Amino acid sequence: MSLPDADRDLVVAELGREPTPAESALFENLWSEHCAYRSSRPLLSAFDSEGESVVVGPGDDAAVVALPRGEDAESEDEYCVTLGIESHNHPSYVDPFDGAATGVGGIVRDTMSMGAYPIALADSLYFGGFDREHSRYLFEGVVEGISHYGNCIGVPTVAGSVDFHDGYEGNPLVNVSCVGLVSRDRLVTAEAKSPGNKLVLVGNATGRDGLGGASFASEDLAEDAETEDRPAVQVGDPYAEKRLIEANEQLLDEDLIRAARDLGAAGLGGASSELVAKGGLGARIELDRVHQREPNMSALEILLAESQERMCYEVRPEEVDRVAEIADRFDLGCSVIGEVTDGNYVCTFDGNIVVDVPAEYLADGAPMNDLDATEPTQPDRDLPEVGVDVALADAVEAVVSSPRTASKRWVYRQYDHEVGLRTAVAPGDDAAVLAIREAGVGLAYTAGSNPLWTSAAPREGASAVAIENATNLAAKGADPLAAVDCLNGGNPEKPDVYGGFSGIVDGLAETCADLSVPVVGGNVSLYNDSASGPIPPTPTLAMVGTTPDYEAPPLALSGEGTLLQVGAPGGALGGSEFLAQAGGSDRFPALPDDPAAVVDAIRTVARQASTLAVHDVSHGGLAVALAEMVTDDAGADVSVDDPVALFDETPGRVVVETDDPDAVRAACEGVVPVDRLGDATGDGSLRLSVGNEAVAVDADGIREWRGVIERELD
Repeated sequence: MSLPDADRDLVVAELGREPTPAESALFENLWSEHCAYRSSRPLLSAFDSEGESVVVGPGDDAAVVALPRGEDAESEDEYCVTLGIESHNHPSYVDPFDGAATGVGGIVRDTMSMGAYPIALADSLYFGGFDREHSRYLFEGVVEGISHYGNCIGVPTVAGSVDFHDGYEGNPLVNVSCVGLVSRDRLVTAEAKSPGNKLVLVGNATGRDGLGGASFASEDLAEDAETEDRPAVQVGDPYAEKRLIEANEQLLDEDLIRAARDLGAAGLGGASSELVAKGGLGARIELDRVHQREPNMSALEILLAESQERMCYEVRPEEVDRVAEIADRFDLGCSVIGEVTDGNYVCTFDGNIVVDVPAEYLADGAPMNDLDATEPTQPDRDLPEVGVDVALADAVEAVVSSPRTASKRWVYRQYDHEVGLRTAVAPGDDAAVLAIREAGVGLAYTAGSNPLWTSAAPREGASAVAIENATNLAAKGADPLAAVDCLNGGNPEKPDVYGGFSGIVDGLAETCADLSVPVVGGNVSLYNDSASGPIPPTPTLAMVGTTPDYEAPPLALSGEGTLLQVGAPGGALGGSEFLAQAGGSDRFPALPDDPAAVVDAIRTVARQASTLAVHDVSHGGLAVALAEMVTDDAGADVSVDDPVALFDETPGRVVVETDDPDAVRAACEGVVPVDRLGDATGDGSLRLSVGNEAVAVDADGIREWRGVIERELD
């Protein structure tokens, strides 16, 4: 890419002269869609980011949310969690291992820059059809990259999602979120504080990897991207990141950091200019002083390289030597590259000024785009008839064994989810639960989206994504606390694409507000378009909630209780796995009128002592939910009225196994319907009756159906 003529004219008018080559490259990257959100920022005001618990909202490297204090808190300090989410989509197509690995590294450094210690990761991954060799190649490489980096740095990956859809064939999505833990008195922001303070670069030496990464992420992928765009992909070093994490902790222990920013998109130029711009200040940087690992690097290369494992700190002059000592102790490079000033953002190289621009204009001056949007429509009902067009047994097998709904154990078994000794509920459940002993509470954590939903109806599908994530938390007995989003779309210059993207923003924003869940930060990734076409509009949501302890009802059946459905079906199959398998069309199901009340009722039921198991109903409907609950020793005997009831994916519903159905009904009275499905059994089989038809499968058969990913890749 190069700086567009219209942008160049604005820069010339602001500077009163032609920009230097280094300035042009800085504006090109920092005014790119990836950094400046030129097409999405006009929409993002729809999100409500305020709340009693919100300490730092959108605009910093990560958001900060205060935790409630439990009775068994082990510390007197006030504790907060940080929340961040990032995309590394284009790099993961070009180089799946390094692209995904450096995505993990970046979101962890975002966490560190707030003064927090990273305690958990969640990955939400989207690929083309699982039956395609190239999709499986990308899938395996991405999972290997995430597991290698996360395992090496000792941060557990505890939650997430994996989806397959033809729309991602030419452009997969890799969305990674991170939760950090910080006491209130250690909190740091990315806002420079005082002129005269030094800017110190700590971490790996700067090379030429990742050059132009921000602009690369802001254009459609070309057919030759895997070879031509390889230089724009960064290469990670998790062992250096681990040392950087521990050095960061030492710097915080000694109160040596005034402000911090990790070096991500647009490298040193992006991090340092944004750091001082947020404080309404400037900087003078000597690029020659940056420690480098390659010879003869130019000013532009030093400014824009996205070499990994680097942090930019604002440090008092008298404390610079101590910062250097700590960096040396952890075998990290350290350069005093300049200082904070009252003037412009100025960079020199070889004694010459190569950049001299207002920092605020560079960081925030990009003009917004005014784009046309076409409102999407929903299809009419044209359902295949179960028993005529497709047999019930075949429909159940097809839905339960689809790679979209099948077990993701092959993925999460590669992650060390126990490292850190906080994981109370492990991956594979509705939500992970982490023990935050310092504050005496459990932290439930979930992340994901559903491209079938948002393809069928962007606005309603995004609403459903929000309800499902909140339901996942409630099923573990958690109160939703806050969320961050990663909004992925295709080329926004296409009206139909921008219409779908606008729909997911509105749906997510409205429903999170209805749930009283502030959206405290996020990321936008557009131009996810390739020769295969645009991706489905994909609103990945990562949400956390708190529980009064570290216990949660299991997903697996005990075999001893009554099975109830808590929540109202939506009466339609639009966006369902059933239609994806059997063909046909339908409108999107009706969603709850008061999702907050529904989530509260589910949380109350999950906390009842008589509750034996809870599992949310969403992807694949009741057929998949029940199959996932069956074990070798516990099964289910269930009857529903019609196939729509079996395959309906309306979120805001759970299957509850209980030994006190009346207690469940009392908790839900006047809020949400409770319907008897049948009974749990002790024989490890699933029996489903739909009208006059029935299907039965034992635990081994279910394992065979759900093991398609593991079977194909092992």
